[in-house]
Amino acid sequence: MSISLRFAALLLAIVGLAVSANADEPTVRLAFVGDVMLADLPGKVIERGDDPFAHFATLLHDADFTVGNLECVISTRGAKVEKPWNFRADPRCAPLLAKYFNAVSIANNHTGDYGPEAFVEQLEYLKGAKVPAFGGGRNRDEAHQPLVVELKGIRIALLGYNEFKPRAFEATDKTPGVAWSVDQHVVADIAAARKVHHADLVIPFMHWGREMETAPSDRQKQFARMMIDAGADVVVGGHPHCTEGTDIYRGKLIVYSLGNFVFDGFDPGIGRTGWLLRLTLNRQGLVKWDTVVAEIDAEGIPRPNLKAKSPQGVMVPPVGK
Repeated sequence: MSISLRFAALLLAIVGLAVSANADEPTVRLAFVGDVMLADLPGKVIERGDDPFAHFATLLHDADFTVGNLECVISTRGAKVEKPWNFRADPRCAPLLAKYFNAVSIANNHTGDYGPEAFVEQLEYLKGAKVPAFGGGRNRDEAHQPLVVELKGIRIALLGYNEFKPRAFEATDKTPGVAWSVDQHVVADIAAARKVHHADLVIPFMHWGREMETAPSDRQKQFARMMIDAGADVVVGGHPHCTEGTDIYRGKLIVYSLGNFVFDGFDPGIGRTGWLLRLTLNRQGLVKWDTVVAEIDAEGIPRPNLKAKSPQGVMVPPVGK
């Protein structure tokens, strides 16, 4: 047998051992979607009694845990902040979210659209609907706390960060707001998720990048790798209003942007196409993943296109970590 054939046989044997060692590990299925904006036309859809998530109901309910980025503030209070776009959703949206989502990230550039009073009111509405929020809080410490969920004995820490203006939405020691993406703070939070909160897996959900650009910026690529070097198992992103592709770094998945999910105001094209990301994980890390294309209509309502090609992959997690 030639050296190259022996090497190939050895590699297959190693992969086989890894798969066999992890075959009996319990697995969990997580689903992530991008921007969920429930004001404007989607808000009117809800007001007339229709469900903007109905077409994705089966796919969302198929996961053990479903996460979205809540790109608006659910509130009745507060004053409109001076900025180009402000999104405020009716409180009726909180129980609707609970029907489909196990948690939402509030680390973005719209949860502060009506000031700190509205931001805190949203926290109360989400709490009342039993929808845990991460990536924001009543102060900086709370905003940087991971949401730790235990599924089939696997502890998963979710962290949320925003790095798109206005930075005035950032939580401080004494004021509510979002977790701002500062490199050293994010790295420290990832380490704390493991050491303090005893997470088996850590997934940062980022709000970053340039709007309507289909390729990630150098900043996104560099920082995603930094987070993986710090201990992140998967890095998921959103904000640009379009999908931005994926990478594998050190055997870990990076999804730069999921694009929009429920969002109106975009012409046909990249702004009306998003991904539902499905992750299958065990205690060692990601086992397999895929994406389902969401096609968004003029009212901002997504429908799955199961025939459309989109990124997917199978991983072989290392034995032990």
